Amino acid sequence: MSWFWAVLAAVLLFDVVRLRGRLAKLVPLSHHDAPDASATARVVAPPDQTIPADIVRDVGEHLRSNGLQAVDLVPRNLPALRAMALAHLVDVPHYRSNRLAHGYTSGHAFVVEQSLLAKIQKHMQPPADAIGMIAWAKELKRHAPVGMDMVVAPGLTVAPEQVRARGSVMRAVLGSSTPGVLAVQGLLYVILLVGAILPHARPWGWLALLVFHLQPAFATVGTPLRPRDLAIATLLRLPIELRDWLVTIAGARASKPSAEQSMALRRSYEPVLANPPEQLLEARRDSCPLCHGTRLRKHMNVPDLLQHKPGRFTLERCRDCGHIFQNPRLSIAGLDFYYKDFYDGLGEEGMDFVFGYSDASYVGRAKLLASHALPERWLDVGAGHGHFCCVARDILPNTSFDGLDLTHSIETAQQRGWIDRAWKGLFPELASQLTSTYDVVSMHHYLEHTLDPRAEIAAAHTALREHGWLLIEVPDPQSPLGRLLGRYWIPWFQPQHQHFLSVANAERLLREHGFEPVTWQRGEAHQPVDFLFAAMMFFGRLAPPTDVPWRPAASWPLRAWSTVVWTIAVPFLVVGRVLDAALEPLVRRLGGSNTYRVLARKSLPRSMHAVPRVSHPVAVEQPTA
Repeated sequence: MSWFWAVLAAVLLFDVVRLRGRLAKLVPLSHHDAPDASATARVVAPPDQTIPADIVRDVGEHLRSNGLQAVDLVPRNLPALRAMALAHLVDVPHYRSNRLAHGYTSGHAFVVEQSLLAKIQKHMQPPADAIGMIAWAKELKRHAPVGMDMVVAPGLTVAPEQVRARGSVMRAVLGSSTPGVLAVQGLLYVILLVGAILPHARPWGWLALLVFHLQPAFATVGTPLRPRDLAIATLLRLPIELRDWLVTIAGARASKPSAEQSMALRRSYEPVLANPPEQLLEARRDSCPLCHGTRLRKHMNVPDLLQHKPGRFTLERCRDCGHIFQNPRLSIAGLDFYYKDFYDGLGEEGMDFVFGYSDASYVGRAKLLASHALPERWLDVGAGHGHFCCVARDILPNTSFDGLDLTHSIETAQQRGWIDRAWKGLFPELASQLTSTYDVVSMHHYLEHTLDPRAEIAAAHTALREHGWLLIEVPDPQSPLGRLLGRYWIPWFQPQHQHFLSVANAERLLREHGFEPVTWQRGEAHQPVDFLFAAMMFFGRLAPPTDVPWRPAASWPLRAWSTVVWTIAVPFLVVGRVLDAALEPLVRRLGGSNTYRVLARKSLPRSMHAVPRVSHPVAVEQPTA
């Protein structure tokens, strides 16, 4: 079993090489003799943090000469463990260029270009503490997605860490991931201690512990940072981190919403929870919404495995055309209930994090269109916070991107500058105002949420100019991963996903509405998250969230059970993530992806287009850069 600690030592060594590579790319601030360089730069910092005038002047010149709008100031003598934490969070070499990177901070001060500051001050209070600095970091990066960076300021004084606030700070940074990260940290400490004590783990257990202690030195020596406590952090790292871990756990629990806030949230749910969840569903229909066939069979019955709100939902399959759809479907009241606190409210920050986790799918969509056309105006339907539009600007810099959605997220997207114009409402109802306006309409993971995909595609036909393009991306119900994972396959996503269009049915609907499919992508559209989310949903069913207002208040035994279950879940989540990454090349090459894209062109008016015999397109055209 000693091999386990040998592998752990190798992992720790690989990790420190990664962290050192990030910290080495931090840019040290240069001195300038330009007294007016800071004229348009302003300092944003907690009240107890004073920034010397010469640093402000030098940063102002750094902003101007590098085309930046904001920088986070990192003290040169930042403590070693705080420096490592920063490197874990921030991919320094790509922080500025990654439009979707989440804003982080060393917690000391920002210097912000005045026009950007004026925009953010409208809805943000000056930061009073570390929590406020984190909130500002996120907003600055969102409003300046390629205009924010970090610099090392040699003369900056290190702000003292508020140890008792560590839990609150961690929750502000990581949100709902905080318990999982704390569980991983605790598990690592236990493994290191066991490896040092058990005779059969030696010498590899000792080596793993040694590498763990040497990590701060390996990560920071030779970088622009000069940690003031490097010797102590290296010699006493494990006891220091164990102490901090215990303090963080206590603080993370204390940082949850107050009893008054929790009660107010619970009261907002009481009117709906007082009634059976079946009242949130419409009457069951006895025919397929696509082909109107009546030979229906049950495909799956599943609870809400994402939010764990009450109710069960049935997916049925039409034996005539193969269409899978929710039956009975959610009513308008049901949609309100199950969408509440998912994309907005309690879940807004978390979903913003999820949608910004990777830009790979956004880049693939934009490149697919760019290989066929260079549009002037693009409408993204179901745009949310505008993540796709933000990323697509790098690939199509001369395209104007508008977004449409139902919630206030679309207004936030416009405020950030991620879209040029926000349309709020239902697409079929707004389509008449958009007649022949756009060169491209896109629907990325949108059609499966809608009550009537036909009406949405018809609206796209109305909004597009002659020979305009329609880009659709949806889950592929024919994926073998869906059969393998059953109800724990994330694209089933009940109760939010109403319709699951197969490739054949998607082609039929497109041709019915005057579109000619040009390119189909399956492997390229795959999103490698199946096994990770399956594990998350499985353990979530064993131990649902204990602090949400639509579930009964949890007793301490239930909270303890949740802690145990999610601690056990950690290695399974890691295995799920590894499986997704390992299988991704095979899925892309051999087929079986969980998602497909289709790029179609507006051809004939819908009234002139006959409905053709449906084929099953499988050829995939590789997009060009």
